[in-house]
Amino acid sequence: MERKIVTLGSLHTKHFSAHLDRVRLRNGQITERIRVDHPEAVALVAFTDNNHILMVRQWRYAIARETLEIPAGKVDPGEDPRSCAQRELVEETGYSPGNLVEFLSYFPAIGYSNERIIIYAASGLRRISHSFDEKEISKVEVIPLEKVSDLITNGSIQDGKTIIAISVFQVRKRRGELPAEFFAPE
Repeated sequence: MERKIVTLGSLHTKHFSAHLDRVRLRNGQITERIRVDHPEAVALVAFTDNNHILMVRQWRYAIARETLEIPAGKVDPGEDPRSCAQRELVEETGYSPGNLVEFLSYFPAIGYSNERIIIYAASGLRRISHSFDEKEISKVEVIPLEKVSDLITNGSIQDGKTIIAISVFQVRKRRGELPAEFFAPE
């Protein structure tokens, strides 16, 4: 186990805080660790029908390019993840889910961050708006799930949460681990 001795410096922003800590390792050695405190986030594999999902094109400043990924966003203070998933889907795509099933949560950067992403599958979508958050999203696309798998394997999709969500969803679907009514018409 590693124990913090002292925080050497911190950066606090609206969305996260980062800390440089001096720590003692289990063998007694002293070293430094970066720790990022980040709010929980959600992401959605949102089905327009049994074989097509909603995806968004979004500019990602850190890698200086547009990506194709599943809708996602940070959980606001005091907000529960399920409500956040519903809100983010509407904000990013204009669709509201009829069915929402949590099927995975994971830590995307466990070596330095406490961020946890909760992944939901959504079906029974209803279009409630023809607009989306144009500050973040450049385009909403409906893509066959089979094509999404091809885009992942050929390297066109490189977003980690999207790759993990699609891969795990397909495994859980194959195993029959989704509720029987997930793809049932409303």
